[in-house]
Amino acid sequence: MRATQAREFGGPEVLVPVELPDPVAGPGQVLVAVAAVDTIFVETQVRAGWGQGFFPITPPYVPGGGIAGTVRATGEGVDPAWAGRRVIASIGSTGGYAELAVAPVEALAAVPDEVSLTDAAALVHDGVTATELLATTALRAGEQVLVVGASGGMGTVLVQLAKAAGARVVGVARGEHKTALVRELGADAVIDAAAPDWVERARRELGGGGADVVLDGVGGEIGLAAFSLVADGGRFSAHGAPTGGFAPVDRAGAEARGVRLLGIGDVQLTAPRHAALAGEVLRSAARGDLHPVIGGTFPLERAAAAHEAIESRKLLGKAVLTV
Repeated sequence: MRATQAREFGGPEVLVPVELPDPVAGPGQVLVAVAAVDTIFVETQVRAGWGQGFFPITPPYVPGGGIAGTVRATGEGVDPAWAGRRVIASIGSTGGYAELAVAPVEALAAVPDEVSLTDAAALVHDGVTATELLATTALRAGEQVLVVGASGGMGTVLVQLAKAAGARVVGVARGEHKTALVRELGADAVIDAAAPDWVERARRELGGGGADVVLDGVGGEIGLAAFSLVADGGRFSAHGAPTGGFAPVDRAGAEARGVRLLGIGDVQLTAPRHAALAGEVLRSAARGDLHPVIGGTFPLERAAAAHEAIESRKLLGKAVLTV
């Protein structure tokens, strides 16, 4: 089968097309003919050698943990009715950048006819994680939420879901094109992070009390600055680290203000929970209530170009590989 492999840690150029043996579905698994693959920022970081404590991966390896496609074969103990069905699955950290991939049956979510496999792939990670984030932060109608990194794959979903939940949404993005996108998605206000006084502008927009919930998908110093905008007694989620690290929030200071801190560990899901949420997200997309923003699609052989586009920070929304 065709695949793209990271031959070593390094820049996008380490991603090279290869031919590998076809995988076989084992007990409790299905073999998926992959049509589209989610491509997320953390995959570029892992490829560069970051995060070995979280992702103990040794090159050469096939990246990709979120796939959309059609079940080609079922393994022992799997209902053969899955064969031929369009599905998405989260398969871990490796194996997705390929024509064929193996997935546990408990990780599968059926894709409605109204949703393309490309759109489904764009939601397999960000749609699910965004849904879980709003559940863990307990965002309620009438509350104010600040979405940092609002033009990214997950940020664009968070803006839509938070608006649907009845919250007042303030988005933070960088540059004219990105802020325009966030506004089009329904944000009540948008702050350009390129402005040196963006924190003060956000504070004025949020009013004296600040945000009930801050969803930080950026991390680093930007995330730390966003923490100052959460209201006393509010909730702060530090789930993103494209800057190279999560927001370095002082836990004692947060506790003194009654702020509940959440991190990426709070949205780690079992395969059945992930599949259940994926089904929910796909049904929302089928109804037209949720629209993934795909800034670029790239053929499997050009995975390196997809990584370059993601790392350039110029891409709006998602990058998706097509097979």
